[in-house]
Amino acid sequence: MTDQARPAAPTAGPSDALLAVRAREGDEDAFATLVRRHGKNLLLLATHMLGDTRDAEEAVQDAFVSAWRRLPEFRCEAAFSTWVYRITVNRCLNARRHRLPPLPLDVLPDPAADEARTSPGRAAEGNATAAALRAALGELEAEQRACWILREVHGLSYGEIAHATATGEDTVRGRLFRARRSLKQAMAPWR
Repeated sequence: MTDQARPAAPTAGPSDALLAVRAREGDEDAFATLVRRHGKNLLLLATHMLGDTRDAEEAVQDAFVSAWRRLPEFRCEAAFSTWVYRITVNRCLNARRHRLPPLPLDVLPDPAADEARTSPGRAAEGNATAAALRAALGELEAEQRACWILREVHGLSYGEIAHATATGEDTVRGRLFRARRSLKQAMAPWR
């Protein structure tokens, strides 16, 4: 994965916990800071899960509206980012359940992008590999796909993924195992 595909690190300033407490007390500026701080990562997550930028933007907007309304429930037992990831994952899963045909995942970073500039053959191979990975991810169950994206793209720990998906760590491990096994089988011709 390229550095460009990695989610941005949190910025300096007040901690998320402090901002969440202030927002819970009605400080809209504190909540706006949380939105700015986490919006890009959540949009990346939603875009990977839904495969469509407009659907992803709507899911993230709904997630932040829900987070604002549910701030009195947030007790800082988990990180704010994990809590809002959970809300976003749920929005994305609901959106996927309510639409008929699954959309292809067109937004995964192309790992061969730098090499592709030097060779047309490498570019074609990189494009075909990325298309195969998108197709393989599209075949995963939504819950497996969510766990894989949260782990491999966003770098969350098993505990954070468990919290974000409202499951246990053993369930996360099982979903990741099945997702990786399926992806390994689907990508075998590309090795």
